[in-house]
Amino acid sequence: MKINRRQWSLGLGAALALPGLSRAQTTGRQVQDALGRSQVLPAQAQRVLALSERDLDAALALGLKPVASTLGRAQLGFPPYLAGAAQGVLSLGQFANPSMDRVLAARPDLILAGGLADAKLFAQLERVAPTVSTYRGTEPWTLSLPRLADWLGREQAGAEALQRYQSRVAALRQRLAAQQGRSVSLVRWTPQGPAYMKGQAFAGLLLGELGLTRPPRQQEPGAGHSAPLSSEALGEIDADWLLIGMFGSGAGHEPQALQALLQQPGFRQLRAARAGRVRQVDAALWTVTGGPLAAMAVLDDVERLMLAAA
Repeated sequence: MKINRRQWSLGLGAALALPGLSRAQTTGRQVQDALGRSQVLPAQAQRVLALSERDLDAALALGLKPVASTLGRAQLGFPPYLAGAAQGVLSLGQFANPSMDRVLAARPDLILAGGLADAKLFAQLERVAPTVSTYRGTEPWTLSLPRLADWLGREQAGAEALQRYQSRVAALRQRLAAQQGRSVSLVRWTPQGPAYMKGQAFAGLLLGELGLTRPPRQQEPGAGHSAPLSSEALGEIDADWLLIGMFGSGAGHEPQALQALLQQPGFRQLRAARAGRVRQVDAALWTVTGGPLAAMAVLDDVERLMLAAA
């Protein structure tokens, strides 16, 4: 997240004098965030900022609507699957590059900083309000949600969200009995071509819980995606099923380019293409670091796209 230093210097001193930014109002209990940094949280946060789509997702799932949030990565707005629940949430600007003017104007009493590891930026945000990294590295949301629920005093809501997810997974796994063991290739479309998601990607882990597998190359460590593949390397995305994620707006929204790929002879020879098991999905849902609401929406997609072929 880039910060204009002049913008910061001019605005911070005045902003800290606003009623919502009194440090006295941030007193509460001391915790360690996901990266081991000590922080004193407000007893009951009222004006929360979310600096990642995973934080926005988790807060909404816990019944807390943040005052403001960064937009979805590579998106012109919040992720489509959150659009309804996020109505009224103000924009802090682009993912990984929030407007500090907007951060200050929001008068937060708690900032959820996702997996932020930039110590300098963290220190700058911490001068505005208590700031916590909510997850670390490839940690799945099922582990980070209870921590966040505890910080926000919403433990019951967190437990209920996990229970709903686990029950849904168990039921859908049974209904997908005919698909057990089949491989699913999870791909993000980029302007440079297709890139596969790695082994610890959010949706990939969820597919594993349903009894599905990933191609060998897609089991490499990491939660991000590979470099874009050339047409000669399309075999790396071959599987029984092929799910291609495209963003609905912003960078990477190139439906014509994707259609051209689908018509390439090399692509049409892939196992999934020959079997009619290629599906386009929302990259803002399937190829990001989603939370409990994203997980339930992915399960909806799996049921809609794959159950009929089970």
